[in-house]
This record gives sequence, C-alpha cells and structure tokens, in this order.
Amino acid sequence: MPLRTARPAGRGGPRRFTRRDLAVLGVLLGIPVLLDIALIWGPTVASVALSFTSWDGIGDITWVGGRNYRTLFTDYPQFWPAVRNNLLWLGFLGLVATPFGLLLAVLIDQGVRFSRFYQSTLYMPVVLSLALVGFIAQLVFSRDQGALNAMLGHQDRPTDWLGDPGLNIWVVLLAAGWRHTGYVMVLYLAGLKAVDSSLKEAAAIDGASRTQTFFRVVLPTLRPVNVIVGAVTVIEALRAFDIVYAVNHGRNGLELLSVLVTDNIIGEASRIGFGSAIAVILLTVSLSFLVIHVLQELRRERRA
Repeated sequence: MPLRTARPAGRGGPRRFTRRDLAVLGVLLGIPVLLDIALIWGPTVASVALSFTSWDGIGDITWVGGRNYRTLFTDYPQFWPAVRNNLLWLGFLGLVATPFGLLLAVLIDQGVRFSRFYQSTLYMPVVLSLALVGFIAQLVFSRDQGALNAMLGHQDRPTDWLGDPGLNIWVVLLAAGWRHTGYVMVLYLAGLKAVDSSLKEAAAIDGASRTQTFFRVVLPTLRPVNVIVGAVTVIEALRAFDIVYAVNHGRNGLELLSVLVTDNIIGEASRIGFGSAIAVILLTVSLSFLVIHVLQELRRERRA
C-alpha cells in the first residue's frame, strides 16, 4: 500500500514522508555513516582488537593478551621518550603558541594599521603542510648550510640545531608553533568579531580598563571558541608526525608516538599488533584530554 503524500502545512496532521523521501534521506544519511564506519570506526575497533595479538600482516594472527602492553611499558626504551615529547608538544602549543595566537587576534581586532596584511601574513603558514614546514626548518636550521648559522656567523663552529637531541625538539616545536599560532589567531579573530560591541561599551562606561574588559567581558563570551581551540590543540599535539619525519624520521631526540606506530606497522619488521597497542595508547590519551576539556567547559557554562 503506497504511503500518503505530504500534506500542506496547516491542513491537519503531521507531514508524512513518501517512499521517495525516505529513499533520499537514506542515501544522504546512509552513505556518510557507512563511510565514517568504514574509514574511522572500523579501523579504530580493528586496532583495539589487533593490539592484543601478534601479527606481521601476512601470517596467522596469534592472540597474546596484554603482552604487547607489558612490553610497551617495561621493555621498549623508545616509548617513554616519545610520551615525554608528545606531552612537551602539547604543553608548548597550549601554553605558548595558543596564548600568542590569542594575543595577535586581540591586537588585530583593535584595528591596528595594515591589519589585513598582518592577518594574511600570519595565516600564511597554516596553508602549508607540516611536512613542508619540516623542510623549511631544515633550510633554516641545518648545521652546514642553514640560514640561521650563516646569519649568526657560526660557519667555523656551526651549531647542530637539528642533530643535537637537547636542541632539536625545541627547534621543531618552534616551527610547529609558528604554524599553529596563525590557525589559533584566525579562530579567535572570528570569535572576537562576533562579540557584541555593546558589552564593551557598557564595561567602559562602568570604568573598566581594556584589560579588565577583555578578561571579565570578552573572554567569557569566547568559551565556544575555547572548546574548539582546545580540541584542535590536543589533536595537533598528539597526532604530530609530518614535521619530525621530514627532519630525521622521528629519531635522535624527536621520537613521537605517531612515529612509533608507523615504524612498527610499516617498518622493516612489521609488528602490526605491537604498533596497534601504541595506537590505542595514543587514542586513549587523546580522548582523555578532549573529554576532560569539554566537560570542564560544559560545567562552566552551566554555572554561568
């Protein structure tokens, strides 16, 4: 029995969908959901399952339980330096690059001269991939032919910016922060443009200074942007891979969890189960930071 056609609004009863409407909705919603399951959730669940196995990608899959995780925590010397570097990456982006991007957004929003030029220039690194940023870092910080050593006049005793394990992580963080700052600036600039100017005027009438107006009036209205920036910062810090791989394949002081996943899964000695265990640890840490951050922001909104 065919479904009834949709009734015009205001002529009694809710609108009923025809089979054609249901088919269109099924296609428009079903295809993205299937792609999401196939490309995101499917590999995620498979990684969790494979983390409890031993598999080289060709032979039989052997169940080993939690052995991969025990080896990871107790007998894999690259793991803890990678964790430290990822946390250092997160701290630098969250405590240095993100506040600096907010500062630039505030300065540009105040209408300084040539603001369009500054905005375009500061955003330009965002369009570059992290791999390309890594190549640029090599051109600038290379020991023998780098621009920085040439500018400092260190040709006789050049500083090995990218080869010294005590220096290279900070150099790479500087390059990654250069790109991250422009992205954060644009996000906050969009949020600042949406702030009601009457709120600022009311604060000025009450005698509040610019600093007081920003922290007590403007910043609380940027909470939705803070959630987005926080999520972007965590994701950028924990999935960092391209730039260190372009510099030295993530070795000699530049170890990251993402590099360890790649080395174990597609390296010379393929250990898909062990690499999946590292990926699960990375996923867990990422979700933990994101969930805690989002819950804190939601609680603040409820209290407000």
